[in-house]
Amino acid sequence: MMVYWAKEGRENTEATIRAALKYAAEKGIDYLVVASSTGSTAEKLINCGKQVVCVTYQAGFKEAGQLTMQPAVRQRLQQAGIPVLATTHLMAGLDRALRFKFQGVYPSEIIAYTLRMFGQGVKVCVEVAVMALDAGLIPFGQEVVVVAGSGRGADTAVAMVPAHSQYIFDSKITEIICKPRDFSHH
Repeated sequence: MMVYWAKEGRENTEATIRAALKYAAEKGIDYLVVASSTGSTAEKLINCGKQVVCVTYQAGFKEAGQLTMQPAVRQRLQQAGIPVLATTHLMAGLDRALRFKFQGVYPSEIIAYTLRMFGQGVKVCVEVAVMALDAGLIPFGQEVVVVAGSGRGADTAVAMVPAHSQYIFDSKITEIICKPRDFSHH
């Protein structure tokens, strides 16, 4: 049963996590991937009974050389068995550098904008699942539940089988568990 939140935002975090965990339990899915910039959403999944992987912003996303997640939070997550991946964003990276330098639009950004038609959270779910797979943190060819949001907190959860980045179009979103019905266009 798909759930729609009235609008996007962090006020949906607890309900999104509950929906994702319920879905994973019902379908026998072992892995959860969570997008978490500060670690706050990921911390809510400590001891949830699933294998959790946290994907956070790359260093320099907001401030040169700096991660958005505090070292103490990252350490808490890792001590709880939740690996934290901070690496180049799949749908930004070099294409974003080209946009900043030369203007225009580039292929990975077209993919990102197409996925945003379903909401920012759906785009982020696909992105972080593929990033986690590329980093070897989740098993290949296995369905995972992915939790993400539209900035802060979580408002979107999907079930999907991600493909490696070089084969991203082989990724399959099997179900949208929950998402905001009303969302801004980023």
